Amino acid sequence: MNYKSRITLDIVFKVVFKATGYLVLALLGGIFAMLIYNSISFFLDVKPWDFFTGMEWAPTAKSPKYGMLPLIVSTTLVTFGAMLIAIPLGVGTASFIAIYAKPRVKNILKPTIEMLAAIPSVVIGFLGIVFLSPGIADLADLPNGLNALNGAILLAIMALPTIITVAEDAIHAVPNAYKEASYGVGANRWQTLRKVIIPAAAPGVITAIMLGVGRAIGETMTVLMVTGNAALMPTGMFDSVKTMTATIAIEMGEVPYETTHYYALYAIATVLFFMTLFANIIGEFFINRFRKYHAV
Repeated sequence: MNYKSRITLDIVFKVVFKATGYLVLALLGGIFAMLIYNSISFFLDVKPWDFFTGMEWAPTAKSPKYGMLPLIVSTTLVTFGAMLIAIPLGVGTASFIAIYAKPRVKNILKPTIEMLAAIPSVVIGFLGIVFLSPGIADLADLPNGLNALNGAILLAIMALPTIITVAEDAIHAVPNAYKEASYGVGANRWQTLRKVIIPAAAPGVITAIMLGVGRAIGETMTVLMVTGNAALMPTGMFDSVKTMTATIAIEMGEVPYETTHYYALYAIATVLFFMTLFANIIGEFFINRFRKYHAV
């Protein structure tokens, strides 16, 4: 291939890659515009204050109620509970694989964990109904185990492969000079991990956590199957809840087109979009802080 051909090929690939990037931005912009447009149609009929602070979600009642506060609280409760389980387990497992595990154990454990991400969410939800739900019901003396705790445990399991894989890569990428310097001053492996490796890998670990949060917030089928789908304000992890994703999945298929109820589901999707965006912004803020700290 001569020089002119290489130049032409470089120009072609540059144009293709640029067009691909702009196409992705256009798709995201189109989705965002669609959500905003339909949400505005909803807020022409329902006051935003009533929507965000209302305590009752009953869009098919004789006097429809469109209060989504219980849905927001339920989504937050299940996600927070999932992260309480997934973060220590995920970061701990990633640390074990990267620092303590022997090559043979690592070669078995890591692919096994990554294969967990391939299990369909409906299968995990089914296992939650069959195995986890009866155990929770017996433990808490409840009629059934379809509640926020069930959803949190299953979401934690689903978020673990993402958190473990990304965090392990971040920990493994810490330069050996950091570890050798720590060992050189007399620190053991635990002290080195806690005071040197984890802080050095903090941007990658935070990225892993935020990806796990996004996985938990956006999950639909599992929480639809195991949380009870009661659109009431939860008071604890043993209450049945109804998340925003489950609400959209349950009601969108049967709602009449271009009704207030139809537009209300778009408004829920818009709130979910901004919740995920806010979580990513917080994660990016802490990532940048740690990067500046390491740069000093």
